[in-house]
Amino acid sequence: MTALAQRLGRVLAIALGLAVGVVLLVLFVLNRQTPERSDTPPAPVAVAVIEAQPLAFRLEARGHGIARPAETWQAVANVSGRLVERHPALESGALLPEGTLLLALDPSRYELAIAEAEAELASLAGDLAQLEAEEANTRRLLDLERQALDLAEQELSRIERLAASGSVSTSQRDAQRRSTLGQRQAVTSLENTLALLPPRRDILGAQRERASVRLAQAHRDLADTRFVAPYDLRLGEVDVELHQFVAVGQRLFEADSLAAAEVEARIPFSMMRRLLGSVAPAELPPGTLDLSERIDLDAIAAELALVGAPGVGWEGRVVRVASGLDPATRAVRVVVRVEAPWRDARPPDRPPLQRDMYIRVRLSAPSSELRLVVPASALHQGELYLVNGQDRLVRRPVSVAFQQGDLAVIEAGLAPGERVVVDDLQPAIEGMALSVRRDEATEARLAARAWGDAVSGEQP
Repeated sequence: MTALAQRLGRVLAIALGLAVGVVLLVLFVLNRQTPERSDTPPAPVAVAVIEAQPLAFRLEARGHGIARPAETWQAVANVSGRLVERHPALESGALLPEGTLLLALDPSRYELAIAEAEAELASLAGDLAQLEAEEANTRRLLDLERQALDLAEQELSRIERLAASGSVSTSQRDAQRRSTLGQRQAVTSLENTLALLPPRRDILGAQRERASVRLAQAHRDLADTRFVAPYDLRLGEVDVELHQFVAVGQRLFEADSLAAAEVEARIPFSMMRRLLGSVAPAELPPGTLDLSERIDLDAIAAELALVGAPGVGWEGRVVRVASGLDPATRAVRVVVRVEAPWRDARPPDRPPLQRDMYIRVRLSAPSSELRLVVPASALHQGELYLVNGQDRLVRRPVSVAFQQGDLAVIEAGLAPGERVVVDDLQPAIEGMALSVRRDEATEARLAARAWGDAVSGEQP
């Protein structure tokens, strides 16, 4: 009986629960409220728009690089000697003007070499003068001996005729023959003497040339004992002291020219390709190999800024594109030159552009054609929000040629005169009604930014 009573209790509890649920369901259905219907359309959403117009566009390419002097002097000794003079300001970091004597080695050895070479040249000059006098004397003697030989030949001919007729003796004829032969021998001897004079002159000339070379080398060595600043410079490391003996090939000091500085900036390949395409001619002259002849590098504006120092910058110019790409980043290596980087220096507020500074570089050049430009923030996953003639939203996919900073250049999908929504619509429903306000201030900023004018607070 007890088990039966428990089963009946459970069945009654389940039945009671079902009855209560049915009653509640009926009450909810009877008391439900029907949704209110309204024929009034929803209020249009207020948005700001800009009118798409082709704009003059300035292509930019940005990168970073390390500054270095355009010219560096590595002073190395060409001659040996004891250091006898050292400029008192010859220390790392010192600025010295062009023409300053920085170091001087003992010149006595090279002055003696000059004196020796000059004495040898003087001796050789005397030998050559003596040779000229000997040649002149020999030629005068040869003329006299030839005249005497002519007389002897005539006399011999006369005696030969007389001897043939028996008018003179044989001994007299033989004596004249011997006299004529002696005269011939004298003429031949003088001719041989003259023939030997040119080789002697050549030997003396070669000796003079050798002495002249020694003299020139001695003068050059003497000049190499003095180290004079070839331009305005800033000294780097100095490795010698006064009275120190300097050997040939020894490094003495390093100095950087103040005339110009260079930055080899690493520019992304795609950016540099677009930029160079805007300054390259449509057709190249045949046989042109030099990049500077094929591309007008002067048409590229270059702005440099010191990283970590807002407001510190310089104007530069692109002088060349270095060979090859950077092996680590595959970026183009563009060399930008800054003339007179110390001219307007006012440390510490405005330091000069000097070695090992980390520099941000911005290159720019005008595009050869007008571009349709919109703010990059107006793009929504490849779509632009447009407003049609009925002030309703149109979501249109577009093709973006490239993005440059906060700008997007539209290649296809947008026509001039169309209105582009610059606000962030949430939600953005196709065909929704809009209350349109043209944002002329944004249009002006967009045009200025497209031409490369920096906005407030932006650094190159």
